[in-house]
Amino acid sequence: MRVTLFRVAIAMLALHVLDDNFVQPQPGTAVGDHLVSGLVPLALLGAAAWAYPRLRGGWQGALALAFGLLGIAAGIEGFHYTREVGPTGDDFTGLLCLPAAVLLLGLGVATLWQTRRTTGRLAWRYPRRALIAAVGFVAACVVGTVGLGYVTTHVGRAVVPPNHLGVPHEDVEFTTSDGLKLEGWYIPSRNGAAIIAFPGRNGPQRQARMLARHGYGVLLFDRRGEGKSDGDPNSWGWGGDADVKAAIAYLQHRPDVDPDRIGGVGLSVGGEMMLETAAETDELAAVVSEGAGARTFSEEDYDARGVDKVLGTLLAASKNAAIAVFANHTPPADLEDLSARIDQPTLLIVAPNSGHGEELSRDYARAAGASATLWEIPESGHTGGIEARPQEYERRVVGFLDEALR
Repeated sequence: MRVTLFRVAIAMLALHVLDDNFVQPQPGTAVGDHLVSGLVPLALLGAAAWAYPRLRGGWQGALALAFGLLGIAAGIEGFHYTREVGPTGDDFTGLLCLPAAVLLLGLGVATLWQTRRTTGRLAWRYPRRALIAAVGFVAACVVGTVGLGYVTTHVGRAVVPPNHLGVPHEDVEFTTSDGLKLEGWYIPSRNGAAIIAFPGRNGPQRQARMLARHGYGVLLFDRRGEGKSDGDPNSWGWGGDADVKAAIAYLQHRPDVDPDRIGGVGLSVGGEMMLETAAETDELAAVVSEGAGARTFSEEDYDARGVDKVLGTLLAASKNAAIAVFANHTPPADLEDLSARIDQPTLLIVAPNSGHGEELSRDYARAAGASATLWEIPESGHTGGIEARPQEYERRVVGFLDEALR
């Protein structure tokens, strides 16, 4: 009975993997774009179904708990989109992952309780349980990072946010080099220069209003996998430089824009995308990056010692591997290395006490050298410079762009 329940739950998870990757992939994507994200999980689910009856009770319980946690991650996708726009496409099989997860978690707990050791010396029994608990905690953390990798590569804003621009604008669309249609808003330029405000149509709206007051054209758009844009979402921004480059190409063909006067204002992951794009093309003539942190793990990103160092390295490696599999994308280049290739004027705005890893922007500024200016706002929250110091923010950012794009 235990084996049957486990395999039924695993089959429900496998059904969603098939549906998500091969039957109903995201608009603008094809089956071939999801080979890794589909075949690797299916292989692991198949291996688990085969191995389960061949394991001892304690290992059976641990395996059920692990896949139960992953089932919750898979179910979050369906729940999120059902809540925002109602269930469509693969959301139905995604929602099935939630009862499958409950079944696996219940099976895991029951199995561990029924197979616990109740004989033997107490002096050994309880230290043994403590050791198992410690190992289990580490394993749960690893599984949790894998689940995080799934959620952050499958869940994105499903609706276009309310429009608070307050200025005339156009609905626009353009296509990326990998064939995705992106949609957004464009405020026409009155001074011949244009700024890409990124990411999304929600976070950069205040910056867009500020720039429009000074005559700049401003382009805000749904990045891939969000709002009305095609593609798979990726909260980490892997592959997002293709979206920025497509936006540059769109602005270069606008009659109100000088192709040599295109800049970018990026917030958080958007700041990271602007730095990457500036390193790869000089068609982005100026960059304002606010809140840029780490996209991947490297030794210089983690300065703990001892056990914390080992655990942090293990979890970060698990996160990177999970994102790479679920996003069908290799990890991007290190931002510090990319920053060393930036020649364009660059303003990096940092909230060093925000807890979002923004202190890494100091390294990016140092690598960029003379082309970069670093502005730290200690009292600011993450990407909150415009709220913390609104007048100085406007003076510095607009002054920087006026000088760089004159």
